[in-house]
Amino acid sequence: MKTITLFMFFPIMMFASFSAAQNQFESDTISTSSGDLKITFVGHGTLLFHFNEKVIHVDPVSGYADYSKLPKADIILVTHHHGDHFDKKALEQIKTPNTDLILTETCAEQIQNGIVMKNGDVKTIKGIKVKAVPAYNIVHKRANGEPFHPKGIGNGYVITFGDKKVYIAGDTENVPEMKELSGIDCAFLPMNLPYTMTPEMVAEAVKMFNPKILYPYHFGNTNVNELVELLKDKKDCEVRIRKMQ
Repeated sequence: MKTITLFMFFPIMMFASFSAAQNQFESDTISTSSGDLKITFVGHGTLLFHFNEKVIHVDPVSGYADYSKLPKADIILVTHHHGDHFDKKALEQIKTPNTDLILTETCAEQIQNGIVMKNGDVKTIKGIKVKAVPAYNIVHKRANGEPFHPKGIGNGYVITFGDKKVYIAGDTENVPEMKELSGIDCAFLPMNLPYTMTPEMVAEAVKMFNPKILYPYHFGNTNVNELVELLKDKKDCEVRIRKMQ
């Protein structure tokens, strides 16, 4: 009887651990034509999606979560190779033999068994459409004149969940290619200096492709209220502030 009780106890404890780990983060639920999309805001550039019993991690980094306590991944998306977005330890903790790991070419040089996507590539992964889009700097550069994020290296991703499109921009500025985005329901745009965008750049980006919901993320010490003020008259875009420094 004691043995039976013990085996029953462990699954309960594992479920409680998963729940507790996720409950420390803010989350939103978006209705789609194919069921609810739950968005968990882990921190900085790190996100977690639940959709149709699938778990999608974006830029998992150990500094923002204990990935030994989070659900295993069906899909992982990595935007680029910088350490606050690409963490091999976190990846190993959530990967399984059935996980689809989406990487840039630079990331794929450092870890095996990934699927490389370049800017412009489109793939359907476990029934979910993913498009890789450009993410790069034009204005903000290092002292030697090199952009913090050169063109063609990093990805943003447009993910289609049912009838909803979610745009995760990665580390980028308001690049011209954003004008080609259409039908974006939720957008995650970065806003920390000197690496990505100013609030003014984010506001310009919003006007380029008109997302219905904007989540500033990866914003460091930037005052998000500046962005709210800049977009106060744009009634067709809801700005949602979450803990994503």
